[in-house]
Amino acid sequence: MTTVALLGAGGKMGVRLSLNLAQSNFTVRHVEVSEAGRARLKDAVGVDCVEMDVALSGADVVVMAVPDTAIGKVASGIIDKLESGTMVVILDAAAPYAGHLPEREDITYFVSHPCHPMIYHNEETEAARLDRFGGIAHPQGVVNALMQGPEAHYALGDAIAKAIYAPVRQTYRVTVEQMAYLEPGLSETVCASLLVVMKQAMDEVVKTGVSEECARDFLLGHMNILGAVIFGVQEGQFSDACNKAIEFGIPALMRDDWKSVFERDEIMASIKRIT
Repeated sequence: MTTVALLGAGGKMGVRLSLNLAQSNFTVRHVEVSEAGRARLKDAVGVDCVEMDVALSGADVVVMAVPDTAIGKVASGIIDKLESGTMVVILDAAAPYAGHLPEREDITYFVSHPCHPMIYHNEETEAARLDRFGGIAHPQGVVNALMQGPEAHYALGDAIAKAIYAPVRQTYRVTVEQMAYLEPGLSETVCASLLVVMKQAMDEVVKTGVSEECARDFLLGHMNILGAVIFGVQEGQFSDACNKAIEFGIPALMRDDWKSVFERDEIMASIKRIT
């Protein structure tokens, strides 16, 4: 059986992964440095942690459920303890793309990140409908990149991804650079920023005397139908008034050069700021 060493097993993400790995066919060794994290893992999953050297000895896969800012330090601390052919799984493209992983040609680096459940779906169960983060009941997409290592290792990395993010609807293979364009580029720099702006816009409407409940209902309802049409989920056409508002709204809200956030240098600068 494949042996997985899970580093950071008692953290928020580590516990999520531990719960899913407990339902898989992988043999898992849990590592957590903090006493609070070890207690959290024991309460949530019912498993005990082992020391780092024990976990790494003979491990086929090492999953790093640690913060982006710690990945370089943690990876450098374990790199000489890994056997040749070991796969190291990183859960975000930031640190790998920024060059924080130590060089060693005879191990595999595999990067995997969840898409999270989509807004538009037809899930029948309440558990799935309420699973907005993913990894519990709502099938989600997952993005994978084989950064280095033999092509045959992609299947193992994909299997690990499907286990830790289960249930998984579909996996997508990209490069590490492409994953960096997805996050932080698309998901955080653009999407998260614009959502914050929409919340701020709603707050401005509330200042005019409209109740917060009314403004929120109105905004989220329009986000639903407008988004469905814009992203091709539902056929439809906007009114002439709406199209005219968009025509004048985009230049009023967005700088002409806003797409420069997707230039390679800016993506790298964004990643360096968070790592």
